[in-house]
Amino acid sequence: ASRRGDGAGSGSMAEVGAGGAAPRYRGGLNESTWEQELETIPMFMTRCPAEIDAARQPELACLQSLLFDEERSPEELARLYKNEGNEYFKEKDYGKAVLSYTEGLKKKCQDPELGAVLLTNRAAAQARLGNYRSALNDAIQARRLKPSHLKAIVRGALCHLELKNFSEAVEWCEEGLQIDPKEKKLLEVRAKASKLKRIEERDVRKAKVMERKEQSRKESLLAAIKVSK
Repeated sequence: ASRRGDGAGSGSMAEVGAGGAAPRYRGGLNESTWEQELETIPMFMTRCPAEIDAARQPELACLQSLLFDEERSPEELARLYKNEGNEYFKEKDYGKAVLSYTEGLKKKCQDPELGAVLLTNRAAAQARLGNYRSALNDAIQARRLKPSHLKAIVRGALCHLELKNFSEAVEWCEEGLQIDPKEKKLLEVRAKASKLKRIEERDVRKAKVMERKEQSRKESLLAAIKVSK
């Protein structure tokens, strides 16, 4: 996990549905109670809920009230949605965390650092859901806003590793280590990606050797058949 305010974590791939159907992401809404569930998500609420247990979830209760204040600036609202997403992330409700971070990004605030954090946090939540390509896209966008954002670089490197893009994973790690040569996670990912890259290259070489041997065997067999005729 990472420090509060920045989100964190990688995740496992979502399970494939029955009959090879597209996977249903964890944290999705229940088909029979989706309307009630939407009312628990601040961005979809039609009224400020009274049923929230303020003693158990004081931060979320406060955020839900504040989000109805239309006089707040885009930056303030984006930050509130970021904090709301972080609360959902801590509760391991990654689907709702993605929705909150997305809503924060829709505010189009002019703070590039806040935008980079929202994107990196959404990438972390997407990764927890197994959506590594979406997570990687968010990490790429976060770096465009803030090239030195180390957590976006770490997230992108992890996504490349999960997607078996070993060369790209190593490249991202190298770029991040130029910013912080002692970043433990980048050192770990680089070592793992480099090892897997060597194994992949070795397997490719073996496959090519076997292919050449098989081709040579076929040619020798054809030559022998012609001679026998």
